[in-house]
Amino acid sequence: MIVEMIKWGYQEGKTLFGFGYDFRQSNRLSETLDRFSKKLESVYTASGGKKINLITHSMGGLLVKCFISLHSDTFEKYVKSWIAIAAPFQGAPGYITTSLLNGMSFVEGWESRFFISKWCMQQLLLECPSIYELLANPNFQWKDIPLLQIWRENLDNSGKKSALLESYEPEEAIMMIKEALSSNEIIADGMHIPVPLNLDILNWAKETYDLLCSTKLPESVKFYNIYGIDYDTPHTVCYGSEQHPVSSLSSLLYAQGKYVYVDGDGSVPAESAKADGFNAVARVGVAADHRGIVCSRRVFRIVQHWLHAGEPDPFYDPLSDYVILPTLYEIEKHREKHGDVTSVAEDWEIISPNDGKTLRPGELPPMVSTLTTSREGKEGALEEAQATVVVHPEKKGRQHVQVRAVGVSHGG
Repeated sequence: MIVEMIKWGYQEGKTLFGFGYDFRQSNRLSETLDRFSKKLESVYTASGGKKINLITHSMGGLLVKCFISLHSDTFEKYVKSWIAIAAPFQGAPGYITTSLLNGMSFVEGWESRFFISKWCMQQLLLECPSIYELLANPNFQWKDIPLLQIWRENLDNSGKKSALLESYEPEEAIMMIKEALSSNEIIADGMHIPVPLNLDILNWAKETYDLLCSTKLPESVKFYNIYGIDYDTPHTVCYGSEQHPVSSLSSLLYAQGKYVYVDGDGSVPAESAKADGFNAVARVGVAADHRGIVCSRRVFRIVQHWLHAGEPDPFYDPLSDYVILPTLYEIEKHREKHGDVTSVAEDWEIISPNDGKTLRPGELPPMVSTLTTSREGKEGALEEAQATVVVHPEKKGRQHVQVRAVGVSHGG
């Protein structure tokens, strides 16, 4: 089917799927944004004129950001708050590089669901604008720069072979991908049909980058960002090895790339997802993969808290995912023979939303800990303090924490 579509476009001289137009003039995108505008209006009207809380996932975040850039007044009129979940604001470079070169990342792990070869998938992806828009944004100041690395075969003047590791940053990497795909083709019914990197779509993607970078969020709209963490996420891709270097760039189409991973949701690096470019009310990282994050109970609790849905819980902290409930606070000061004494007693109940079934990072194991310190104060006065923390065993999702501190100030 994909081959037939490409044959039709090649024979008729058409631009497949209407791609390759200027971003702002694309009929396909204009129609999508118009439908989105009408949907916002209809929901606003149906709610009796109440502004909308908008929640997006993945590429939905980029679509909304484009909408804001082109229809800021409409967005401000209908939207109260926007929560973006796992949005690839600066791209998802690791997977996208291998997708364009040989379609591997979109087929690997999906063989049981798709009756499609990696080459058919690659042909489709080379004509898909959203793939190009997920290339690493070359204008973004990456802390961890995504690279395309290639072990290249090198011949010296005497004909002796050696291997040289070349590293290309995002803009250079695109040129290498372009060269690798320059002779890419499919053969169908005796026809040789070229399938290179689509430069029209690439230029379109660059315009999209510029549009997204210049987007300003209306001041009346509150923005929140939830991104995935704790999953190895492809970032840099390396082809070849020192023992088996690549002889020509065209051979990258048949080579298996090796990933260098960073933290993220398995698809989108956390660095990319956090870089929304807005003055966010809050950004929270959640341990979840790219698809599973929308099913996360923690994400549901965070969204519920931000939107003030249901019974309000003023003690819930989205960053730690705990409710820390103060149950006791007492402070007492008195004078004794050996000096002024200040004592503090404070108790908390830490309520874990996971009902205490498993111990997660940040939870406190049962323990008793004491700290004693002293120092020489003003005019030779000796100051001493001792604090004891008692963490009781967790019961039914609640953990009792006690802090007892005593400070003594001796006269000089």
